[in-house]
Amino acid sequence: MIISGKNLSKKYGGLKAVDDVNIQCNSGTVTGLLGTNGAGKSTLFKLLLGLVKPDEGSVTVNSVRPKPLGGIIEKPCLYNYLNARENLNLFSKIQGAPTSKMAIDGLLEKVGLPLDRKDPVKNYSMGMQQRLGIAIALINQPEGLILDEPFSGLDPIGVENLRELILELAKKDGIAVLIASHNVDELQKCCNFLYVIQNGTIIKSEATEDLISQHTTKYHIVGKALMQSDILKIYNPKVQGLGVEIECGTADIGKVLQELTAQGITINSCTPRIDLHKLFQPTEQ
Repeated sequence: MIISGKNLSKKYGGLKAVDDVNIQCNSGTVTGLLGTNGAGKSTLFKLLLGLVKPDEGSVTVNSVRPKPLGGIIEKPCLYNYLNARENLNLFSKIQGAPTSKMAIDGLLEKVGLPLDRKDPVKNYSMGMQQRLGIAIALINQPEGLILDEPFSGLDPIGVENLRELILELAKKDGIAVLIASHNVDELQKCCNFLYVIQNGTIIKSEATEDLISQHTTKYHIVGKALMQSDILKIYNPKVQGLGVEIECGTADIGKVLQELTAQGITINSCTPRIDLHKLFQPTEQ
């Protein structure tokens, strides 16, 4: 376990932004913090990074490195008039890290940015700016990485590329990655474990696969001649876009897909539809 927050609380005026939160993230894993805007995600991350002090509780980071944690809160903090190499050079100097060409090249290569681009980062796409922000967060090789809404504002390709980078940092480099987002679809694709936060309180925490399974009530299936299948009629099918949405839980979807395949129907994709209202309902004690 690299990052751990225990019984964390933070109040601003009369509002408790974070209320008795327990959270942790292990080495080599990606942990998600799911919550709507204003749920307390950014405040919790600021507490974990030591940017603000908790009113109650404690933060433990099990690392002996000069910089145990790296992070991005809300959006990358960049000098837009400098190029990527100049940004990394400046932040490396501030953090007492090597500024050699080899060191800077290593950071650029790790996040998949070009080595020869010399124009200001204000010309970069949002996805490239996010990658540069992560490169800055990785200066001095932290063991933990905290990313606040990293997918916000990215196009589908940018989201996919960034997701692959995050998974690579966890799997290949053994970094403990903690991500906050309001987008459950993206978190379920990259996170091993999920916390759900609402009104500053963690209301659910479980392995991602189990949590998603419990709150999946429908599936969107894309394939040819789906409406000609009798099996789908049992599940109240509705045409949506290029596919069909059916009311089906995780216990039945395997049987449905098996029978469709047996009927000679080619399935291009099958995407779970999560009951967000149910997901954001506190678990009854």
